[in-house]
Amino acid sequence: QVQLVESGGGLVQPGGSLRLSCAASGSIFSIYAMGWFRQAPGKQRELVAAITSSNSTNYVDSVKGRFTISRDNAKNTVYLQMNSLKPEDTAVYYCYADLSTTVQAETDYWGQGTQVTVSS
Repeated sequence: QVQLVESGGGLVQPGGSLRLSCAASGSIFSIYAMGWFRQAPGKQRELVAAITSSNSTNYVDSVKGRFTISRDNAKNTVYLQMNSLKPEDTAVYYCYADLSTTVQAETDYWGQGTQVTVSS
């Protein structure tokens, strides 16, 4: 089985920073991509940022220049550094990993979600 464990969410004032982490564990054979989605109340889940195994990245326009995604392949961990946070960044952030295991072909796995609240 694969588990994705997220950490780093919380309450921050506008203009502040947070760093999210997501560690994948289990019988992992290869990780092709990792990233973060978010879902605000009453809104659809949207892709925030993603990074491939070759470190190619993409971001939703609303976070470009403020958020940075990175990964540590040795630790099967992805990070999201969020700077200059705005109230509209408030959402539950979900980590995902596109990976294969020793017994399962390429599949998407999801974390449990971590709340990010930007408010004064």
